[in-house]
Amino acid sequence: MPILEKIAEKLHLKSPASKEDSAKAETSMKKAPVFDNSKITVIFVLGGPGAGKGTQCAKLVEEFKFCHLSAGDLLRAEQNREGSEYGAMIKQYIKDGQIVPMEVTVKLLENAIKATLEEGRSGEGWADGKGRFLVDGFPRKMDQALKFDEDVCLSSLVLFYTTSEEVMLKRLMKRGETSGREDDNEESIKKRFSVYKETTMPVIERYKKLHKIAEIDSGPSVDKVYEHSAKVVRELLAGKLSGNVTA
Repeated sequence: MPILEKIAEKLHLKSPASKEDSAKAETSMKKAPVFDNSKITVIFVLGGPGAGKGTQCAKLVEEFKFCHLSAGDLLRAEQNREGSEYGAMIKQYIKDGQIVPMEVTVKLLENAIKATLEEGRSGEGWADGKGRFLVDGFPRKMDQALKFDEDVCLSSLVLFYTTSEEVMLKRLMKRGETSGREDDNEESIKKRFSVYKETTMPVIERYKKLHKIAEIDSGPSVDKVYEHSAKVVRELLAGKLSGNVTA
């Protein structure tokens, strides 16, 4: 059985439709996303490897009580989960700096959102079935973006952190001294830069056309970058953010 079909079967997804089935589907009513974006706020956090996404997410969680979901962390946890049929496959994709098949990542995120909502969190942004999520390092490809928005939840905003490859490489090499991550080495990092430019930038352009991009220079100090990040998020949650933002 082809690997993508095995993944689909494991995650209880339908096999790719035939042309005839696809034609029938186009004439039928489109299924609504699992989560209602009027109650669930999803902010994608994108930027090159080492752009500072995780650092900013941690500070946003502290102030705004988001649930922080890292697509990479979820995949790494799955690859190490005892009994995971796809652990070895995920491990190889990550080691090679490649993007894990869409079906796996999207389903892991959907399950994580569902599990978090079932916890019954309290506090600002979590009453009456509401929730706030920062999805870090996702979507990295166009098909991921489309599938998540259509099937899981319509996203509200993309925080897009930018800086030079030189800065990112320096940060990642430093992190690699203690992180224990197999992809924090120069060879894997350079592969990740190449994949990022090729596959993620079209995603950024898509959300720019949808007026959902907040582009933030992550070169300055952590506190300065956070000042811009918090301002954007504060305006979004207050319903005052309209159009793309550059900071």
